[in-house]
Amino acid sequence: MPWHEALPKINMFSFHRLCAVLTAFLLCCGHAALLQASESHLVEGQTLNDFLDAALLNNPQLQIAEEQLNISSARKRAATGQLLPQINANANLTDNTRNFSGLEQSFDGERYSLQLTQTLFNWQAFASRRRANAAVNQAEAEYFYELAILMTDVAERYFNVLQAQDALDSIASEQEAVQNQLEQVRSLYDRQLAQVTDLYQAQASTASVQADQLRLEAELALAKDALRSVAGIEVGELFRLQENVEVPPLQNSIQHWVQLARENNPLIESRRHAVEVAEENISEKQGAYMPRVSFIAQRQDSNVGFDNAPQTRTDNTYFGVDVSIPLYAGGSNKAAVSEARSQQNIAENELRQVQLQTSERVRGAYLQSQASESLVEAAEILVQSTAVSAEAMQRGFSLGTVTSVDVLNSLRDQYRAERDLQRARYEQIKYLLLLKREAGTLSAEDLLEVSSWLQEAQDR
Repeated sequence: MPWHEALPKINMFSFHRLCAVLTAFLLCCGHAALLQASESHLVEGQTLNDFLDAALLNNPQLQIAEEQLNISSARKRAATGQLLPQINANANLTDNTRNFSGLEQSFDGERYSLQLTQTLFNWQAFASRRRANAAVNQAEAEYFYELAILMTDVAERYFNVLQAQDALDSIASEQEAVQNQLEQVRSLYDRQLAQVTDLYQAQASTASVQADQLRLEAELALAKDALRSVAGIEVGELFRLQENVEVPPLQNSIQHWVQLARENNPLIESRRHAVEVAEENISEKQGAYMPRVSFIAQRQDSNVGFDNAPQTRTDNTYFGVDVSIPLYAGGSNKAAVSEARSQQNIAENELRQVQLQTSERVRGAYLQSQASESLVEAAEILVQSTAVSAEAMQRGFSLGTVTSVDVLNSLRDQYRAERDLQRARYEQIKYLLLLKREAGTLSAEDLLEVSSWLQEAQDR
């Protein structure tokens, strides 16, 4: 079922904000257009929105989480059904031959009945319904966590492709610059104005850049394959990150983000509901010690009596209350309660473990995002200084004041600084999205803002 049709059927609770913002994101991205393209076998994606929408339609892990939610909802309906009136109709038709004191009698027997049963008190059934409700909330939280993971995973893989492509473009420019330097050195060597060691050094630098180019081509192919596998569509000519885009700096302290994660992280929320499930399971098992009370109403029409003996047709209607009191079950009820208590302890420890792991991930993402901001600033300064240095070395080489080795080293430093800046810019975006995902604050505005930083490659 398409995302935009399935989403309204989800019974949202503490994740209504995430649901709403992601729905708005899909609408803004033109989900209907992508769905139409998918039906017409579109094989290439270009924008980040293309891959996000395709992943929502094609990702198996998200589909599994959705079906787990559907299963929990069905179990909740089944548990609720046990508390509603139960109506049964029975019909019994027999061909009877009766021999009594030497007299043989044949007759057709008929018995019809209609019975209504309504639970008045059944602690186990009540607890089972509460447990099923908590299980739905747990499955819903897990679904939204899988959704958030998918969104950030697609964005990360998309930017990995862009980073690999930018690095390949940079190495191509470096290859051209080094090749030009090699030609200059070869020309000087032919005129006996340069030493053979200079020529060898220029040739070695060219070979080194070519090797790096081959490695980056392989990395680009792997990055594209990773993006293709998560979205289910081919990778076309991707939109590229705009020059001089400004990523918003981090706001608030690390403790603020950790507190947000404790309150909003869907995975933590799912573990909380798992504890509720375990608690209701204990209550359900303890209900085995309590009486069960049901109301019964029955109407019966029959012409046979005990042992299918013939009798005058009778209509019998009765109302009653059935009370069942458990006395002894051989210790099985006590064992079931003990098992349920152990499951509760496990659920509580799993909640604690997830809280600690989430706090660790939030702190790591915060520190890495903060470091990326500083790295971008430092890398921008380094790019400018190495570009000036490379230009100065070229002039110095023309004047004979520096060697070819100095020029090659300056070119290497210039393009390495350029690639370091590109990597730092992409990492800053990826860590920011990761931080918001773990804090449970990832919104449509965040994803739309990231998408707005991209433009067609020819417009760069």
